[in-house]
Amino acid sequence: MAEKSPGPHGGRRARRAATQAAARAHGHRGRGRPAVKRRAARAVVAGGAPARVPVGRGEVRIIGGQWKRTRLPVAQQPGLRPTPDRVRETLFNWLGQDLTGWRCLDAFAGTGALGLEAASRGASVELVESDPALVARLRAVLQRLQVPPTQQVAVQRGDGIAALRQSAPASLQLIFLDPPFASDLFSPALQAARRAVAPGGFIYLEAPQPWDAAALAPLGFAAQRTLRAGAVHAHLLRPVVPAQDAP
Repeated sequence: MAEKSPGPHGGRRARRAATQAAARAHGHRGRGRPAVKRRAARAVVAGGAPARVPVGRGEVRIIGGQWKRTRLPVAQQPGLRPTPDRVRETLFNWLGQDLTGWRCLDAFAGTGALGLEAASRGASVELVESDPALVARLRAVLQRLQVPPTQQVAVQRGDGIAALRQSAPASLQLIFLDPPFASDLFSPALQAARRAVAPGGFIYLEAPQPWDAAALAPLGFAAQRTLRAGAVHAHLLRPVVPAQDAP
């Protein structure tokens, strides 16, 4: 009996089987995607790293005031850590939504999220930052915001602690201190801020650990409000009037 022809469909199946066998021999699967790459992709997800960059990563938004919802770029560089939205919202609930007439200094401006939140609510703000690339970003943001002529908002490249020391004594109603968490700048910054803050003014301190009364009292401060959000410890401080100066 003559052998039957496999027919058109049988031929295609045979060719497909041969192609798949060849792909397996070269370490490929499916449509030519390397098996090793597929396994690596699964390993990345299994290891906890996000498969995709979340929407909105690389920017934060101003929460309230005249520039509400304005996006601020966040450079992807080590140590740059914008204050979380929840913390900023709580902070300005403590401080109030209208800061017209206040003079503020953001000593470690970074993205400008803290200082620009204050400016959005009417404060005059000096943003001090040492990194030239971040300074350029901040200046570009200010040009986009179109600050009203009745309000002073400026970016200064330099050292935040030096800027506090150069400020007139008791001249600032609000000072933001958010040094790099791995630095030893917290105590020097608080010492410089104590001289520059006005009576009844506020210091916002953001740190990787809580500052209690025993640590703050020698520097002339008392904590009015505190908040923890993840690794961030937020403190709203006020200067303590020495007993001999009290009325």
